[in-house]
Amino acid sequence: MSETYTNRRGIYRSRDGVILGVCRGVADFFDISVFWVRLGIVVVFLLSGFWPVIGVYLVAALLMKPEPVHSFENEDERVFYDSYANSPGNAARRLKKKFQDLERRIRRMEDTVTGREYEWEKKFNASS
Repeated sequence: MSETYTNRRGIYRSRDGVILGVCRGVADFFDISVFWVRLGIVVVFLLSGFWPVIGVYLVAALLMKPEPVHSFENEDERVFYDSYANSPGNAARRLKKKFQDLERRIRRMEDTVTGREYEWEKKFNASS
């Protein structure tokens, strides 16, 4: 069985959070209870006032990428997800280039297999 790739380097907004998932995402990243993170937010809210906490919370929600729906199997999947979450256009261009490279390779293989030289080489190797 393949073990799923766990990523401890990134911090993501949780999809199960109450308000935008920031507190649960921070709690998951630091491996602490979400209760303590929320309690810390409420204490800072009471000590500093309404606007600074709400502003920081909204900025954090905008900067944090949403948690992936499925866990990553390897590093390549994590890199692709991060590139897609940061820039969907770049991810689409990477996919297009990858498929163009694959198509080019398949065409070369097809040309080799259907060419005359391949038939002669096949016959020569069969008679040896």
